[in-house]
Amino acid sequence: MPAKVLVVDDEPDLEALIRQKFRRKIRQKELQLFFADNGLRALEVLQAQPDMDMVLTDINMPYMDGLTLLTRISESYPTTKTVILSAYGDLANIRKAMNYGAFDFLTKPIDFQDLEITTNKTLQYVQQTRAALAKERWAQEAQAELLIHLKQEVSQRQRVEEALQVSQTRLTQFLEAMPVGVFIVDAGGKTYYVNQTAKQLLFQEIVPEATAEQFPDIYQAYVAGTEELYPSEHQPIILALGGEKATVDNLELHQGDKIVPLEVWATPIFDDKGQIVYAIAAFQDITQRKQAEEERQKFIEELFEVNCNLELALNAESELTDAAKRFVPHEFLNFLGHKSIVDVQLGDQVQQEMSIMFADIRNFATLSERMSPKENFDFINDYLSRVGPVIRAHHGFIDKYIGDAVMALFPNTADDALQAAIALQKQVSFYNFERQQNGDGAIAIGVGLHTGSLMLGTIGESERMESTVIADAVNLASRLESLTKIYGASILISGDTLIDLAEAINYHYRFLGRVQIKGKNKLVSVFEVLDAEPTKLQELKWYTKTRFEEAIVLYYQQKFDLAAKIFQEVIQINNQDKAAIFYMKQCQQLL
Repeated sequence: MPAKVLVVDDEPDLEALIRQKFRRKIRQKELQLFFADNGLRALEVLQAQPDMDMVLTDINMPYMDGLTLLTRISESYPTTKTVILSAYGDLANIRKAMNYGAFDFLTKPIDFQDLEITTNKTLQYVQQTRAALAKERWAQEAQAELLIHLKQEVSQRQRVEEALQVSQTRLTQFLEAMPVGVFIVDAGGKTYYVNQTAKQLLFQEIVPEATAEQFPDIYQAYVAGTEELYPSEHQPIILALGGEKATVDNLELHQGDKIVPLEVWATPIFDDKGQIVYAIAAFQDITQRKQAEEERQKFIEELFEVNCNLELALNAESELTDAAKRFVPHEFLNFLGHKSIVDVQLGDQVQQEMSIMFADIRNFATLSERMSPKENFDFINDYLSRVGPVIRAHHGFIDKYIGDAVMALFPNTADDALQAAIALQKQVSFYNFERQQNGDGAIAIGVGLHTGSLMLGTIGESERMESTVIADAVNLASRLESLTKIYGASILISGDTLIDLAEAINYHYRFLGRVQIKGKNKLVSVFEVLDAEPTKLQELKWYTKTRFEEAIVLYYQQKFDLAAKIFQEVIQINNQDKAAIFYMKQCQQLL
């Protein structure tokens, strides 16, 4: 459930600014904003939304000022916390507001970072306060319920004791009616009680003076399938007299030519001091069960043979599925709602919001010319074997290989895609070190990222089809990768990807301008991410970031002479800045 915040201020521009600041939390349904332009309107909103978590209010407003509103909130909505907005020098009103119960205050003009921190702190305090109140109410209710349960338990105990007295007189009748044999001995092992079913199963007169150790010999109890009397120490009733519960089904009674298999289970009975006073054994004829077990064993053996054949078939299908995953990513099948490649149909498609990556080796044609066909394939496969694990480690999957280029999709977050791009550039650095150790030249790759809506599906015809992705977003990601060569950048991302990052401030980036999507009128902002650049080059680009972006703005304002001067200044500091060199030449041509 989203936190609720009411903003009360008569400045018309404040609502748009605050909505922009908290747009991500609003989109993710973590925060719900309400707005009012005076205290009276704010009270109407609170009446409709009594569970409001926080109120952010100005002091000076028409109809009802913020201090009056604060007192009304404190009286009627004690768990709602109020943060006061006031001019920096208005200490008297701020002090009065705090005395009236304000939780915190912010000064105008609003520092939006401070606003976010204060909002998070206030909402956290409200949540903790309400949780504590709820816990206290729960404890009171639990205590009241416990008293009720105690009264009910006392009444129940009285009824149980009364019922127990009645049941004791009927216990013998119940034992006699049981369909299993019941045999009870006292603590000394002497027979105490035997029901009619037990007498029938034993097929002999009961010997009251016999002890439990003598039972196997007296009642002809044998180990199942043998002529060996059942060992006394293993009898369940003997074990029960020792304080153990026991169950056996390997005991037989021999009655002339008739053999009766029994299942016997026994348990000790204790007095209120924990001393064993009786042991009770129950037993039943399990002739039919034994027959059923024999039939079941035969069925299991037959089923095992069937299962072995089925397992062979499943192994074959599993091998086919594993092989198919190498050609069609299992993530692709999941998005289409299929578990196996055999379920895929021509025309299956689904629309998703994803980040698209294109990564390409620069000047591959030149490298390829110097290698034989086998060397080409060995080199590409060696390179791609390092690319795939990096993409999968960041929750992405490879959609297709286009020669030496890789197209990958990241369905979760834009941060996954950008972190993968940075890791990929670092992996190439490690790879270059190995190549140089072997006497081979270093390679460089360019990476383009864009986040947008795309269609995943299958195309082709009934005898030959393949999975693919169709969208302007794919074309733009490819275009960004191509621009890395012009701008001399290792990673380029679109403005949509930048906005979709959880915390863009965690990365080093600079604005490079705007590009047009092929066949579209829309202009897309392009940003260069510096985190994968060599340390010295990254420091120089970061040092000149402000001046460089100032020149870009002048360039798009068509102030080419002023832009050229700043680009020249950037180049003097960093003569490896290919983007500055590119724009410098553009300005000179346009001038």
